[in-house]
Amino acid sequence: MSKHSNLYFLFSLLLLPFSLLQASPNPDTQLLLSFKSSSDPLNNLNTWNLSTDPCTSWSGVSCLQNRVTRLVLESIHLRGSLQPLASLTRLRVLSLKQNNFTGPLPDLSNLTSLKLLFLSHNDFSGEFPVSISSLNKLYRLDLSYNSLSGQIPDSVNRLTHLLTLRLEVNQFSGPIVDVDLPDLQDFNVSGNRLVGQIPNSLAGFPKSSFGNNQILCGSPLDECKPVSSGPTRPGPSSGALATPVVSSSPSPIPSTTTTTAPIKSGNPRHVSKMSRLAIISIIIGDVIVLAVVSFLLYCYVVRRRGEKGASNILEGEKIVYSSSPYPAAMGQQAERGKMVFFEGARRFELEDLLRASAEMLGKGGFGTAYKAVLDDGEVVAVKRLKEGSGGGNGGKREFEQQMEVLGRLRHPNVVGLKAYYFARDEKLMVFDYMPNGSLFWLLHGNRGPGRTPLDWTTRLKIAAGAARGLTFIHNSCKSLKLTHGNIKSTNVLLDKVGNARVADFGLSVFAPPTSSAPRSNGYRAPEALDPRKTTQKADVYSFGVLLLELLTGKCPSLGDNLGPGTEYSGVVDLPRWVQSVVREEWTAEVFDLELMRYKDIEEEMVGLLQVAMTCTSAAPDQRPKMNHVVKMIEEIRGVEVSPSHEALDSDSPSVSEDTCTVSQ
Repeated sequence: MSKHSNLYFLFSLLLLPFSLLQASPNPDTQLLLSFKSSSDPLNNLNTWNLSTDPCTSWSGVSCLQNRVTRLVLESIHLRGSLQPLASLTRLRVLSLKQNNFTGPLPDLSNLTSLKLLFLSHNDFSGEFPVSISSLNKLYRLDLSYNSLSGQIPDSVNRLTHLLTLRLEVNQFSGPIVDVDLPDLQDFNVSGNRLVGQIPNSLAGFPKSSFGNNQILCGSPLDECKPVSSGPTRPGPSSGALATPVVSSSPSPIPSTTTTTAPIKSGNPRHVSKMSRLAIISIIIGDVIVLAVVSFLLYCYVVRRRGEKGASNILEGEKIVYSSSPYPAAMGQQAERGKMVFFEGARRFELEDLLRASAEMLGKGGFGTAYKAVLDDGEVVAVKRLKEGSGGGNGGKREFEQQMEVLGRLRHPNVVGLKAYYFARDEKLMVFDYMPNGSLFWLLHGNRGPGRTPLDWTTRLKIAAGAARGLTFIHNSCKSLKLTHGNIKSTNVLLDKVGNARVADFGLSVFAPPTSSAPRSNGYRAPEALDPRKTTQKADVYSFGVLLLELLTGKCPSLGDNLGPGTEYSGVVDLPRWVQSVVREEWTAEVFDLELMRYKDIEEEMVGLLQVAMTCTSAAPDQRPKMNHVVKMIEEIRGVEVSPSHEALDSDSPSVSEDTCTVSQ
């Protein structure tokens, strides 16, 4: 009996941690509820209650491993103290912009994981919080539009990862600290009471970063000028800074007490009195004129800001999605779309995309692609589909079903779809960003002196990688027979290690009607008259043209706006041209002159040429399947088929038939 009791006791001890884990609530729940009770008098956080899980049901809350890591509560009239939030030790993102918080900021030194802190447009007071300087993982810090005062401490230099430091429209005074933050991209201290010379480390920022202060000078503002001292009149030292006459508030009138030699003729007392009155009158007149002019300028600027405030904000934040529904739908949740993320993707809000710095990567038949840098430094590629692509309200379900299928495709040679956004007038797709550009640019960009040619080994590697990616798409779903629909060199991208990845796949179903479709390009199969009805055999033809482009260095199409600074070695019907050259037994004339510098590759080039010509056969049934194309390319150098290709003849080994299933 004693032995059985001991076994039972040991077994109970083993189960105890699991039972406690199941019974334990989220450790951050009470902290959040304490914050709500003191800061949410209007009960805008009505989803926050003990009967639900903060990580799944509470608005503005995101979690990782059952701990709160992201808290975004903006423009909901919160007030009171942030003290309870200072104990959320796993918090990475805290945004409380445009609320009604007052008083000094609490000690935030426990938020050691914090990367983004946005507290702008409140009424926080007191000095710059010293505790913030200990948050050495911060990327973005925005304390603008508050009532903070005192000097900006030099301890901000401890924030060595800082990308953004915004302190504008507060009451900071004194000189600007010599900021030494090598990664700083966004800096603003305008609208304070700062004085002195702008440090050289900040001279590269625009004038707008320093405007509306008391007495600031130095690049990018006016040069600092020393005040000279007369030989018989004491004055400031030669290193003192002159008061700029453009100051918005008049500086104090300097004392007129002087030590001078006595005047020996006339009435010295009368002359001295008259000169003082004249000087004071002139100074007062100048001050009045400056005050009136400053007031008029101030009224003009305020009015202009009121009229153009929204556009200035959009321009300042580099928002590239100009017709995005987000700003218009701030108070219309029912009409607004939402970001939908796929498994493994880091979640963010549409607003994060809107305020991300962005640059256009290129325009294609289905839309425009942008590189977007989010607040925490993550880089993504965003494709903004053209108006008319993806259907209107009636096509929403079709669009979502297609995205659901595409979002599950994961392969080393396919660009992963991370998320999408659908609204009536806006459709966005978010992808992994490929930092090494496209095959098109490697082949055709910067032709001429100084160009680095694309060597043969790299071309062969890219061909094999792109073939594997396309094969994966074709074999990932038997029931749907997925196609790419838009194979071309601009849609073969290179990741950070140089592997080829196929992009822009599966969008042909959203192509506009034939009459308004993008003009035919040199990659399209002869039978593919309707871009909305592509086949896998048509993809094989397009891939064959891509191989010919790799071999010849010639561009088969100018169908896209590929940007300035790009030159081409020729725009031709590649399959027809190659066939005519080979027919005349001038095969060597086919190959790119840049390849002629490499030795002992003629046989390999001819081998790839044969694969390309087979793929571009006029009759679809004479073209091979893509899994056979992969094997032929790999056999050019005698490379064995890797284990990942053992199932290429059947359905993809890494994607089951569930990939094709969409919820009804």
